[in-house]
Amino acid sequence: MRVLVVEDDAAIAGAVSAALTQAGHAVDSLARGRDAEHALRDHPYDLLLLDLGLPDSDGAGLLRRLRQRGDTVPVLVITARDALRERVETLDLGADDYLVKPFALAELTARVRALQRRRASQGAPELVIGRLHIDLAGRRASVDGIPLELTAREFGLVEALATRRDRVVSRAALIEALCSWDTTLTDNGLDISIHRLRRKLEGCGARVRTVRGLGYLLEAGDD
Repeated sequence: MRVLVVEDDAAIAGAVSAALTQAGHAVDSLARGRDAEHALRDHPYDLLLLDLGLPDSDGAGLLRRLRQRGDTVPVLVITARDALRERVETLDLGADDYLVKPFALAELTARVRALQRRRASQGAPELVIGRLHIDLAGRRASVDGIPLELTAREFGLVEALATRRDRVVSRAALIEALCSWDTTLTDNGLDISIHRLRRKLEGCGARVRTVRGLGYLLEAGDD
């Protein structure tokens, strides 16, 4: 999952970004609302962590503009503003969750998992393709109850493909989902990761199919 953290406190942004990276997500971080608006237009994020008190704008205004233009990216607000009126107004603007500073990183990552589960699997505890079971929140995969050993990048591929099931996912979209601004993935690196994932999925009733000229599709297969 690719996450954008918009927070002007460098210490908080660094701690949050590190925790989410440790959890296996690709994380970008910005301190200004204007930069965040450009990033959200240019990149397909799976989650936005948004501070309300930004140096150049109010985070609530950014949230309002996102929803007015039809952007449905899940938004977790992280802010020091703890008044009931502020929380209610922000949720009514379209925020999906609201976390008051200071907060424990364990609670933050738990809320991120809940938002991810709600968006990607429509409330279901896991996605099932063939005999492959994918726990998005726990970032685990299994076949017939036996854990499938995947690297962080391999799970990222499964996640990107499974949450877009029945749609062809382009190579560019896969690379976008797997990489933050300070990491890169070459075409050759993507090919290697897909090859390794295919080998691990053999015999589980799920396969990564190449749609020539378009991209890849994760689908149930006959094994």
